[in-house]
Amino acid sequence: MSATDSEPPSDRTRIRRNPSRAKYDRETINAILDEGFIGHLGFVIDGQPCVIPTGYGRVGDELLIHGSSGSRVMRRAGEGIDVCFSVTHVDGIVVARSVFHQSINYRSVVVLGRAMRVAEAEKLDALAAISERLTPGSWDAARKPDKKELAATSVIRLSLAEASAKVRTGPPADDEEDYALPIWAGVIPTTFAIGSPVPDPRNIPGIPTPDFVKNYRRA
Repeated sequence: MSATDSEPPSDRTRIRRNPSRAKYDRETINAILDEGFIGHLGFVIDGQPCVIPTGYGRVGDELLIHGSSGSRVMRRAGEGIDVCFSVTHVDGIVVARSVFHQSINYRSVVVLGRAMRVAEAEKLDALAAISERLTPGSWDAARKPDKKELAATSVIRLSLAEASAKVRTGPPADDEEDYALPIWAGVIPTTFAIGSPVPDPRNIPGIPTPDFVKNYRRA
């Protein structure tokens, strides 16, 4: 099946629980991915399910995920490994009149597919994309990886061909008869806050804080 704004790209990406919250358009999916920089990578190796938090970057229709060359998932990715990758943003705590309808306002993306190792010739560009997703401007400001560091690092790529988003917004959805109860209900908004930069105490004296640090923002 070809994905449209209202149809999933495949049957296994179809959202069946609360399907009204499903979003299959690439604009929504990309926006959620681009706002984040930490996701969870799920996979099964030797019968053991694992989920690990990891940084990532997006370039076009692909996710790029890096890790140690010695890790199991990075080693297996050379042959291709089926994975699930997810990213979630929490936008509010939904306080309902009944405990059953307590909820969370959120935006999430789940990507299914086969991860493949990025070729050595492309690895440096992939690491730059991941670095710039986390801290735009840092790649040009920092020392680049040397041969030993590159050898110790692997990058895998995951197509966004099978991706879906799920979004909840708005107030609680209580049972109609509960709206007459004398109980407060509503949403407690949550936000991701950026604090003031804290310099490394071993910085060379007099080095100014670069603009990309002082002006750091997320989408």
